[in-house]
Amino acid sequence: MRSMTRVGLLGYGIAGRVFHAPLIASTEGMDLVAIVTANPERQARARAAHPEAKIVTADELFELDLDLIVVGTPNKTHVEYAKRAIDKGVAVVVDKPFAPSSAEAKELVASARAKGVPLTVFQNRRWDSDFLTVRKIIGQLGEVRRFESRYERWVPEIWDNWREFGSPEEAGGLLYDLGAHLVDQALQLFGPVRSVYAELDLRRPGVQVDDDVFVALTHENGVRSHLWASAHAANNGPRFRVLGSEGAFVVDGLDEQEDALAAGRRPTDSHWGREARTGRLGILDHTTEIPVEPGAYQTFYAELRAGRIPVAPSSAVDALDVIEAAFTSARENRVVEL
Repeated sequence: MRSMTRVGLLGYGIAGRVFHAPLIASTEGMDLVAIVTANPERQARARAAHPEAKIVTADELFELDLDLIVVGTPNKTHVEYAKRAIDKGVAVVVDKPFAPSSAEAKELVASARAKGVPLTVFQNRRWDSDFLTVRKIIGQLGEVRRFESRYERWVPEIWDNWREFGSPEEAGGLLYDLGAHLVDQALQLFGPVRSVYAELDLRRPGVQVDDDVFVALTHENGVRSHLWASAHAANNGPRFRVLGSEGAFVVDGLDEQEDALAAGRRPTDSHWGREARTGRLGILDHTTEIPVEPGAYQTFYAELRAGRIPVAPSSAVDALDVIEAAFTSARENRVVEL
């Protein structure tokens, strides 16, 4: 795979500003050479944070000599820009969700494969501190029977943001947003899914898309994953609760890397990703406090720089198949077999 040195970034909203730009700039051997954003305020912030990068239009970016193009734009543009990168023969990172539909995602994967273009999806929460901890200790639980995973927040007012827009092409709502992480993590731990049941609700005044989500997956190996995402949770449940035949693991709170990046900290800082949080491993009141593993979002771009694909795009297609089944289940009030 061609060396990933010169990088262009499409988008400087939350995805571009908080995640991609600082992670790229912190990766040894990678240079962020161009950023696309039309918003004057975002342009000013990008120039201040990354003075070495040119501020360009999307058309100008695709004319540059780049090794990697990162698509951090609104969901409805992911496919368009990924196709342009593939047609140009440039490796491409697409933020989650990979595409508004699994059919479009499969077309992108097929096109990239046919043209020999490296393609990957930014599933950064595979490197959350708590998820890394679950992966490390799960073998101590015996046979896992149930996996519970939550991203719950209290955001009673809706945002004026494309994630809150109801048009299908926007791919808005929590199932596409946080659900893309929840489903991906469940698939990474327990593999393919046999059936899907979902409840999708619109709780807040004026909301156009799902803001309160429950999805139940039955994996082919028999594990049941129960997944929650909510913007209207006045009390938050555990981040993870994993129940096995020989014990359980429970951890509360959220990984701190997003807040650290937003506050200006970088993976090059000492003690990056380290947290005071602990989880509880054991049975009932007989538990041991387990420190969470250091979070490691920087691994994604370090893998790319080393010539490896950190997230197989086929795994993002599998997650979209599950998400689409969840929409069908909620709409038709039934269990959907895959």
